[in-house]
Amino acid sequence: MLTVLFLGDVVGEPGRTAVIARVPELKKKYALDFVVVNGENAAGGRGITGKITIDLLRAGVSVITTGDHIWDQKEILSFIETEPRLLRPVNYPDGAPGTGAIVLETPKGKIGVINVQARTFMQPILENPFRAVEAAVTKMRSETANIIVDAHGETTSEKIALGRFLDGEVSAVIGTHTHVQTADEQIFPGGTAFLCDAGMCGPINSILGRAIDPIMNRFVSNLPASFPVAGGEVRLRGALIEINETTGRALRITRVDEPGPSEPATLEPEPKIDIEQAPSPEQT
Repeated sequence: MLTVLFLGDVVGEPGRTAVIARVPELKKKYALDFVVVNGENAAGGRGITGKITIDLLRAGVSVITTGDHIWDQKEILSFIETEPRLLRPVNYPDGAPGTGAIVLETPKGKIGVINVQARTFMQPILENPFRAVEAAVTKMRSETANIIVDAHGETTSEKIALGRFLDGEVSAVIGTHTHVQTADEQIFPGGTAFLCDAGMCGPINSILGRAIDPIMNRFVSNLPASFPVAGGEVRLRGALIEINETTGRALRITRVDEPGPSEPATLEPEPKIDIEQAPSPEQT
């Protein structure tokens, strides 16, 4: 059995510090074979840098997925070509730097990860995610049936549709982007585990990981504002997926809600501040 931990969007310094601190512990606690983390908000809440990528990988993360903020830190345009374990959405047009899929060896066999970005209410609007992920899965299945898909998107309907579309073809489809963990974990009839959104790794006394007052004021006033990453208690949210490594079918999916490094650990329970300028709170 392959045991995979998928962690949702890492938000700023609080989120990445917690992930780096806790991943080695979580690998032991859950006897993990593989760890996937969405890192697109890890640098000040927007984008990711080369250093953060390396720090996450050194902590024990196997693959880092991203989404619509992948290019926000300009250095990543060149760095992503040097690190294939940092993915950008597979449905970027031909010629985009980096790659949207990877297959890696584990002691229990090969496992692949594909990163795809949905289109509804998303910017930029990329190529058709269904056709792009279908092509990537077809190619990857020649190497392994153990495939994890990060479906980075805004709407529940599109992410559920992607999950249903891939049922029986991949081991798991896990949604990211909204920063709010959903409660719809399930295994579809074809053996594909699904969760509409993994949630975030970041400060919970916040609005999507950002300080509360600036975002509330933006909604009230409609005036531009900076949205600092919040401080305080951090939670690591995502999913634990158990896979039959021979067939690639999911055996179990469990929501994970882990504390930051200074709090007592639980499963499934119900500072430094980075500043950046964002166009609107709903795009964080």
